[in-house]
Amino acid sequence: MATARSVTKQKKPSKALFSLPFKVGDVAVYPAHGVGEIKSIEQREISGSKHQFYILQILDNGMKIMVPTKNINAVGLREIISKDEVEAVYAILKERDITIDNQTWNRRYREYMDKIKTGSIYEIAEVYRDLMLLKHEKALSFGERKLLDSARSLLIKELAFAEARDEDEIDMDLQDIFDD
Repeated sequence: MATARSVTKQKKPSKALFSLPFKVGDVAVYPAHGVGEIKSIEQREISGSKHQFYILQILDNGMKIMVPTKNINAVGLREIISKDEVEAVYAILKERDITIDNQTWNRRYREYMDKIKTGSIYEIAEVYRDLMLLKHEKALSFGERKLLDSARSLLIKELAFAEARDEDEIDMDLQDIFDD
């Protein structure tokens, strides 16, 4: 029979024991903005409570984004894809047995924008592929051209990091996939 003295009180693990998934200098993908570098991890007080943030600088445009470390899954912050996943992206880009909806350009635009906002490189590859195929059939709207450029830029940046290759080489690979 245990006495009150012999029962050890368990303490909650200190926050210092929990490691953060990213550290300063790591690169990560932020949905719809692309690859960024973790410049710092800072603590800020908001409404009387302290919160920890990743300070992420987007490589394409230098934009700085504060991402709460406890909300990285909710906002979609993720690691760069692995080399193994690169092949799946290229397979999506090369797929031709697809049907592009005959919906209006603005409905297509909203659908594609939603896919880009997910931050999934696979969804972004689908948007890029679909718009490139559509571009061969008819002229794209201004909005669709902007989405195509955005998807292209997001793909090139992440694939270049994943494959440790030059962005120009990746761009040429993408062009080769869609040249007839």
